[in-house]
Amino acid sequence: MKLNKPKHSLFKNGIYALEGFVDITKNETSFKWQLLLLCVMGFVAWILPIGFGFSSILFISLFLPLLAEITNSSIERVVDLVTSDYHILAKQAKDVGATLVLMSLIVTALVWIFTLIVAFELI
Repeated sequence: MKLNKPKHSLFKNGIYALEGFVDITKNETSFKWQLLLLCVMGFVAWILPIGFGFSSILFISLFLPLLAEITNSSIERVVDLVTSDYHILAKQAKDVGATLVLMSLIVTALVWIFTLIVAFELI
């Protein structure tokens, strides 16, 4: 059995990544919301009167939900490819992907809370 594996190069891999980014941006509303969150809160992170290190932590943490959303979309697409019928395992796979997104948002919120507490010396 021959696998569907084309020969790769750094350039081709970059093109595939850009195609994936364009596709998920066009087709996934949740991903668009995560991009908006990154842009708005990223701007906030850099204009706050805190040090560069704190701003960097806040900014980098915003990529967690974005990465989780990409993973969740991948899981959903593979499940949809495998079956269009209802199956408990398909539901569970999609639910776990959604949990990943939720947990990433919670972790990001906690990073922001704790970082801002330390940055503003509120404790």
